[in-house]
Amino acid sequence: MSNYETPQETFWAGKFGDEYIGRNDGEAMLASNLKFFTRALQQAGEVKSCLELGANIGMNLKALELLHPNIIMRAVEINPIAADALRNFIPTAQVYEGSIYNCPVEEKSDLALIKTVLIHVNPEMLEVVYEKLYQMSNRYILICEYYNPTPVTINYRGHDDRLFKRDFAGEMLDKYPDLALIDYGFTYRRVKPCLLDDITWFLLEKRI
Repeated sequence: MSNYETPQETFWAGKFGDEYIGRNDGEAMLASNLKFFTRALQQAGEVKSCLELGANIGMNLKALELLHPNIIMRAVEINPIAADALRNFIPTAQVYEGSIYNCPVEEKSDLALIKTVLIHVNPEMLEVVYEKLYQMSNRYILICEYYNPTPVTINYRGHDDRLFKRDFAGEMLDKYPDLALIDYGFTYRRVKPCLLDDITWFLLEKRI
C-alpha cells in the first residue's frame, strides 16, 4: 500500500510513470519544447528562476535553460526514477521528490510552471495545486494543459479517472483577483515537427 492520498498519485509514482519517461525524452522533444517556450513566454519579462510542478525528467526545464542560461531551476516530481534524472542537472536540494500536495513553499520563483500535469490531478485536489502554484510564484504562472470549458473525464491509455479536462486557468483567475491573463495560445499536434499534443497555454501575471 502506498502513502499517497489519491490513486492518481500512485499511478504516476509507479510503473506507468516509469514508462512515461521513455516516451518523452530525446533531442526532438527538447527542440519542440524550446519552440514552445519561446512563444509562450514572449510577453514575459525577465525570468531568473523557475519552479516546475510535475517536472518528470526535466525536458521543460532544459528548454528553459537554453532560453535563460543562468536560470535557477527548482522541481517537484513524484516518480523516483524521474526525480533521480532531475538531480543530474539540478542541485539535489532544489528537487523535491514526492507529491505536489505535500511540497513545501520555501522559496518563490519568477515563474511557476505546470505542463500537462493538472489534467492528471484528482479534481478534488485541484484547489491544493492552485494554491501551490500561486504561492510559489512571485510574478508569472504558466499553465499548459488540455482545455475544455466544462469539466470532463477522458479515458487515458486504457485507464479510467486518469485524465481530466477543464478551464484550469479560468478557475485560477476566478480564485485569485490579483492574477491577470497576459497571453495565451494553442499548439496543434498536426503542425510538424512539433511533438507536443493539443495543448492550450495561459500566461498569468500577479498584479500587486
